[in-house]
Amino acid sequence: MQLKQKLTIFSMMIGIFLCMLDTTVMNIALPAIQRGLNVNLGTLSWALNSYTIIFAVFTIPFGRLADMIGRNKVYLTGLLLFFLGSLLSGSASQAVGLIIGRVIQSLGAAIIFPASMTIGISSTDIKHRTGVLAALGVTQGVASAFGPTIGGIVTQYLGWRYVFLINLPLTLVALILCWRLLPLKGEKRFNAKIDALGMLSSMVMLFSLTLALVKGNDWGWSSLVTINLLTISAISLLGFIIVERLTSDPMVPLDLFKNRQFTGASLTTIVTEIFLVAILVIMPTFFTNLLNKSELTAALMITPASVMIFIFSPIGGFLNAKLGPRLLVSSGFLQIIIGYLILSNANLNHYLPVVISFLLIGGGFGIIAGPLVVLGAANFTGKLLSASQSVLGVFRQIGTLLAVAIFVSGLTTNLTAARRRSVIQANTQIETTQLPRQTKMTLRSTSRVAIMNHDQPTNDHQQQGMTPAKTQQLIRVTYRRALTSIPNATHLSPTKKALIHTKVAKMVKQRVANQNRQLKPMINQIESTTRKNMTNAFQKGYQMAFPFTLLAIGISLLFEKKRRYPR
Repeated sequence: MQLKQKLTIFSMMIGIFLCMLDTTVMNIALPAIQRGLNVNLGTLSWALNSYTIIFAVFTIPFGRLADMIGRNKVYLTGLLLFFLGSLLSGSASQAVGLIIGRVIQSLGAAIIFPASMTIGISSTDIKHRTGVLAALGVTQGVASAFGPTIGGIVTQYLGWRYVFLINLPLTLVALILCWRLLPLKGEKRFNAKIDALGMLSSMVMLFSLTLALVKGNDWGWSSLVTINLLTISAISLLGFIIVERLTSDPMVPLDLFKNRQFTGASLTTIVTEIFLVAILVIMPTFFTNLLNKSELTAALMITPASVMIFIFSPIGGFLNAKLGPRLLVSSGFLQIIIGYLILSNANLNHYLPVVISFLLIGGGFGIIAGPLVVLGAANFTGKLLSASQSVLGVFRQIGTLLAVAIFVSGLTTNLTAARRRSVIQANTQIETTQLPRQTKMTLRSTSRVAIMNHDQPTNDHQQQGMTPAKTQQLIRVTYRRALTSIPNATHLSPTKKALIHTKVAKMVKQRVANQNRQLKPMINQIESTTRKNMTNAFQKGYQMAFPFTLLAIGISLLFEKKRRYPR
């Protein structure tokens, strides 16, 4: 392979890296962005979600337009849009500016992703095609997996704005390389018509589906707007299939799905993305909310999964030629199954079993992700090849959205149930004590507030004991009551009053000491029970997902035992 070809492929890898990185890099920086722009999380979520929605909606149409207009020109346009969007996002002073920047950025990503795949593949001959596909596929998996880690490090040491601004030098490198390497005049185009109905129906389908998945948890899965969006998506999908079957030049040829390799790769892309993103999204929340880790520490704690993807993706690409796709995909799924089995049963408060599960899940994902793009490309050429890469890119985004929708929704439900259960258990524990009635009422109220508002209510509970300040206040109140009960107390001598005060203080301190002795073990028990319930709420999602990991291994049967397409 010549140097020009290698540099072209490298520039495509930069483009893919940037697109996939920005699907996950912003998540860990949300608290810092919220503080920096002084905006509520609901508004800020649109800056996060708009990228995923627009990326998914426009990838297939832009892939077709690139074939018609010229991939090289369109790719450069995508890089310019991504550069502009990153600059606007990083320099935004208000949430509106950030959202606009992210929209422009996602439009660029929707252009870059399909074009970079097809340009990279087309830049070499059939002999080197497998290696190029593997390199581009590895870049996708590694970029999305390392997103939270990179986001945490950049936010901690440079500030949240650099989560977007770090894209600028990389985009400039890709622009310069492409400007020098890619021919802009006389480039190959495909004679194709604009499939207007197919484009419209696919965009409506993907927009309504992704919006429902992104906001369903906030709006409610049984709400009218969510049901309507899902209904529109299903109708649009049916319309899309009919249109693509009848048109002479479909945007997404349905013949793609007649190829078992491509169908298997599509399903595997969605499923593996769900199982990986479930780790990358949920576990950092567990580390920060329940274990009180910083965002940076939480990001580093999930990094072992990303490292394993980085290591095993190229190994998977190499072994694909030796073992065949069926055995390779099966072995990857087996690692994910074992990882989920450990995660479903381990004590999540101990990091060792958790990190072992991360290593297994990351390794299994890497083994599959390495050859997955190669498998998805099958033996397609021309427009079929371009369409296959666009579809796989959309399926990857759908897998991410499904993971967030399923696991975040499940976690929200589980945490609500865990909090309610913890309140009931705390009230039962409080009633078993010999504390005064007023103290019990106060303790029940403060315990409920602490449990319902915080995943880790330790600090609030600690304040429920009688502190020295509260003890002194109680002494003053009791002393005043004692004086009012004595006839002619105003005529008592200072010495007599001091003696009464000393007796009252001794009595109150003794009573407080007795109460605190009862409170301490009770508070510890409430904290322990609450922590256990909250941990179980996080773990329950993985327990419910485990049977589906067992079913997912059946997808490997769609792949051939040995490769039958050109290397």
